[in-house]
Amino acid sequence: MAEPRAIGAIELSSISLGYKVQDDMLKAASVDLLIARTICSGKYFIVIGGSVSDVTSSIETALRVTDDAIIDHVVIPNVHEDVFPALGQSVVVDDDNIGALGVVETFSGVSIVAAADAAAKAAKVTLFRIQVAMALGGKGYCLMTGDISDVQAAVAAAAAVARERGLLVGEVVIPRPSVELLAEYL
Repeated sequence: MAEPRAIGAIELSSISLGYKVQDDMLKAASVDLLIARTICSGKYFIVIGGSVSDVTSSIETALRVTDDAIIDHVVIPNVHEDVFPALGQSVVVDDDNIGALGVVETFSGVSIVAAADAAAKAAKVTLFRIQVAMALGGKGYCLMTGDISDVQAAVAAAAAVARERGLLVGEVVIPRPSVELLAEYL
C-alpha cells in the first residue's frame, strides 16, 4: 500500500458501535484501514487513509451513522509522512541523534494524531512516537527530538492544535534529556 495522502481518525465512546461505524466507513469509500481497536477507557479508535475525498467521505459517513458516541474526529489532508511510522511505533532513533526532547500530551487519541502532524509540519524534528490511549486512561502523547529551537517550535505548534480542540493536557521541552530517560525508545 502506498502511503495515503490523507488520514482520518475517529474516536467513539462505544466499542460495539465502533465496529458498526468502522464497517460503514469502509463501505462508504475506498480507504485503507490503518488502525481499528479498543482503547482505554472502553472506547473505540479508527484511523483510515486514502485520498482526501475518500477519507472525507468515510469520516462524514461515520458522523452520519452515529451521533452521541463520537468523542473526537479529524481529517488531515496532506498528512506529514513522519506520522505513519511514529504511529506504528517503528521509528528507531539512536542515541547519537537525540537532541532536545519534546512531549505533547492530549486527552484523546484523535487530538494527538492531529497535534503530531502539526509538529512534524512546523519544524525539522524527528517524530518518533505517537502513543494512543492504551494504558493511558484514554489520553495520547507524542515524542519528538531535534535541535532545541526546532523542538520548541514543533511542540508549540502541536500544543496549539490540541489547545484549539480543548484537549491539551501538557507540553514539555527537555533541552538535554538523559540517555536513561529515553532507553525504552532507543
